Amino acid sequence: MLYALVAGVFWGTWFSLSRSIASISPATFLEVGHTMIQNLGGPMSLLMPATVLANVAVVVVLFRQGQRRGFLLAAAALLMLVLALIATLTVNVPIDNEIRGWTVATLPADWQSTRDRWQFYHSLRTFASLVGLGCAFASSLWNRPGL
Repeated sequence: MLYALVAGVFWGTWFSLSRSIASISPATFLEVGHTMIQNLGGPMSLLMPATVLANVAVVVVLFRQGQRRGFLLAAAALLMLVLALIATLTVNVPIDNEIRGWTVATLPADWQSTRDRWQFYHSLRTFASLVGLGCAFASSLWNRPGL
């Protein structure tokens, strides 16, 4: 469930905003960006670590139970989640912290390149989380010893 929430936040943002982000005005970009940073920063800082911990617990349990396929799929889900977390913490959050201080009057001349870098890594983490969610779901289908 936690994994679905994380992937849903990323997918919803990608599907509703990121595909057209290059076409919105600087003022709209800042207004939407500031609102999303404010609304998502706190909850995602709790949700993502909780999801990693839950995924680790599933991997450990499946390994201990000898459920090879389920374990491998859950481990793949964890790997994709960690990839999304790394992109988030090393690229997206630092860019969010920059954007938080921007106004229309103080917008840097190269703001589009920063926006495009954020967008690239957001797409990466979105699709990593979706692949991982699929692996997490699939791991639950092989919940029998020896498979």
